Amino acid sequence: GLAVMGQNLALNIAEEGIPISVFNRSANKVDDTVLRAEREGQLPLYGYKDVKDFVASIERPRAIIILVKAGAPVDDTIAALSQYLEEGDLIIDGGNEWYKNTERRGVELAAKGIEYMGMGVSGGEEGARNGPSMMPGGPIEAYERVKPILEKVAAQVDDGPCVTYIGPGGAGNYVKMIHNGIEYGDMQLISEAYDILRNVGGLSNEEMKKVFDDWNEGELQSFLIEISARIFSVKDELSGQGELVDYIVDKTGSKGTGKWTIQQAAELGIAAPTMAAALDNRYLSSLKDERIAASELLVGPEKSVFPAVDKPKLIDDVRKALYASKICSYAQGMNLIQKASDENGWNLDLGSIARIWKGGCIIRAVFLDRIKQAYDRNPKLASLLVDPAFAKELTERQAAWRSIVTLAVERGIAVPAFSASLAYFDTYRRARLPANLIQA
Repeated sequence: GLAVMGQNLALNIAEEGIPISVFNRSANKVDDTVLRAEREGQLPLYGYKDVKDFVASIERPRAIIILVKAGAPVDDTIAALSQYLEEGDLIIDGGNEWYKNTERRGVELAAKGIEYMGMGVSGGEEGARNGPSMMPGGPIEAYERVKPILEKVAAQVDDGPCVTYIGPGGAGNYVKMIHNGIEYGDMQLISEAYDILRNVGGLSNEEMKKVFDDWNEGELQSFLIEISARIFSVKDELSGQGELVDYIVDKTGSKGTGKWTIQQAAELGIAAPTMAAALDNRYLSSLKDERIAASELLVGPEKSVFPAVDKPKLIDDVRKALYASKICSYAQGMNLIQKASDENGWNLDLGSIARIWKGGCIIRAVFLDRIKQAYDRNPKLASLLVDPAFAKELTERQAAWRSIVTLAVERGIAVPAFSASLAYFDTYRRARLPANLIQA
């Protein structure tokens, strides 16, 4: 598959001096990739337009990475390849696939003597080309075969490459799915922080850029905060006035992984309210026409009745609320991974998973090193919320967190992810809940 991700990952592999054959059903994509390989340094990449020739070109035992749309296209691709594969060959699905599909395919191919792995690849176009975070799952012996290649092409951080063996079966796909659920939560929390700063604090895009740049120097340092800062300075070239962010339509789509994460939370009985709020908000944002009509009928609080805010204090309180909410969101994601590991017998290492997310992927952040340290201190940690270091930070930030949620509610600004995170914290920290009345 030679769409954006496949093409860039192939070029990344070739740039490491590893000869690679590429194939795509559309011949023009093959030509494009070969031209890019020549242009980007005469890389050892060879294009094929016939699947039989493609398979024949690969050194035995073969290792083939497929990056095509999840579902039926993966099955079709496997069927096309299988006609020419031999015992001992390996197929690696690098797409966002439902983990049970990966496990089914693994069993089917094992019967033919062919090994199969599901490998999450995160980092988007840039990551695939320059070093992604990769989450491979499947037979450990299959991973060991391709480990030297994967370690070369992965993002590199201070403590090694951002790839590790995740676990058997569909564990790699599962972890990537939860990564994407966490990503939904992160993006929603950042957008709520932006909403409050703009509509309560009255910050301009220029001021917003400075705030996010400042945040990226501290505890919130991350890829998403960094690119948010950059976004605020991009001018709108079409109108020639203002910044592009103000002209972008406020409708967000969602791919399968976000929905699957919440379905899994319900299936496994794990509370994931921050990620669920993020998904719900995407669904609501897509109702643009309905929201425009509703805005004429449904009136919120009168803005003129509220006093002016202390802007520096607001910025600092939003930072603290964002960080505290982020801890809750990651706690929910790690709990989901742990429960799935227990249910499936995967024996996943949560500290190692957090480590490979430190570079290359969309949620990469300095914060992930803290998560790794928490699981290094206690591999059986029930929740990140009860790690002593995180518990101390949540306690120190809760006054600001409560203040921001209260302020937003009072002024009619929806903060579903901030609110869900705070409610999660308040529920988890209480020794006794009103669930006794539900039971009664």
